[in-house]
Amino acid sequence: MTTNAIRHALALWACLLLPVPTFAQTGITDDAIRLGMVNAQSGPASGLGQGMLAGAKAVFDAVNLNGGIHGRRIELLVADDGYEPDQAIDQTLAMIEDEQVFALFGYVGTPTANAVLPIVREMQVPLVGLFTGAGTLRSPVTREVFNVRASYDDEAEAMIAHFLSQGAGTVGVFYQDDGFGKAVLSGTRKALTRRGMQVHATGTFTRNTMAVKQGLADLIRAQPDAIVMVGTYAPLAGFIREARANGLTSQLATVSFVGSENLVGALDGAGDGVIISQVVPSPDRKDIAAVNECRDLVHRHSGQALGFVNLEGCLSAKVMLGGLALAGRDLNREKLITALESMKAFDLGNLTIGFSRDDHQAFKQVFLTQIVDGRVIRID
Repeated sequence: MTTNAIRHALALWACLLLPVPTFAQTGITDDAIRLGMVNAQSGPASGLGQGMLAGAKAVFDAVNLNGGIHGRRIELLVADDGYEPDQAIDQTLAMIEDEQVFALFGYVGTPTANAVLPIVREMQVPLVGLFTGAGTLRSPVTREVFNVRASYDDEAEAMIAHFLSQGAGTVGVFYQDDGFGKAVLSGTRKALTRRGMQVHATGTFTRNTMAVKQGLADLIRAQPDAIVMVGTYAPLAGFIREARANGLTSQLATVSFVGSENLVGALDGAGDGVIISQVVPSPDRKDIAAVNECRDLVHRHSGQALGFVNLEGCLSAKVMLGGLALAGRDLNREKLITALESMKAFDLGNLTIGFSRDDHQAFKQVFLTQIVDGRVIRID
């Protein structure tokens, strides 16, 4: 049995020892609904966790100022997992057992989300708005898990289509050697297989490290025309700098999880030409009411400019509030799940999302952007 399998088995065993409160009592009082957010508030992925928190908190603070949902304010409890699966398990169990949260929200990362999935299933606690595109959270559908963003398969398809349109004949993958990296690697292989191609070469690095040189050396030897990069912003910034310094001319692209603003900041002007797939519209769009509302809320409640990550936090929070509102005053977890599954054409503000019993992914669209003169601009 692998270490992860043992850890998951222990987590399930711990769940079975916990008292299971009735739905109507868990995390709900006459005037409050308690939600638990466990994600990276420290470490090399902290910009993602902090961005999700800023966007979501702006929405929850605003609704609380206006009387809450059916007279109940949203209480958002936050714990730091440092983007490590063990900590995600510990903090999630604490949220459920000690804090008695009604639902979970805004997790960040594939390895951490996969680690808590058995707990969520066993305890039947809704988990909404995860900052990951992993297929394991989408198929087969886990009744308690509701994804807002497009999948990594969707993002990989968009990147491969772009690479080939630009004349690339071979594609390599540089990836974080864990569930996240392997999820995007799998999506890339699927996209290439559909075109009668295969991954030309790979390079890897270890999560929460900056050890990118060996993986870079493997790709320099292979010289692919294009490279899909998979990781958090700090190691990918290091990879991009080293790649350019060593004369690697491959087209470079990465998925939305990188955190565009964080990557641009870490590169400090060295990232021009890098493609980033996005799962939310550009934050500067003026023609989408939901984006305009998020821009105003995030600035008013946090002082931050709207970016891709806090916009995703904002939109995910709006989805959660939509489900809570539809579930009604007589709230329980089962009613929240049923309400979310009923949101088949729910308008967030010129952005329509859809869930069903067989599909727990709200958005399917991917937007391609590129770093140009230190700015992230839309190219599709």
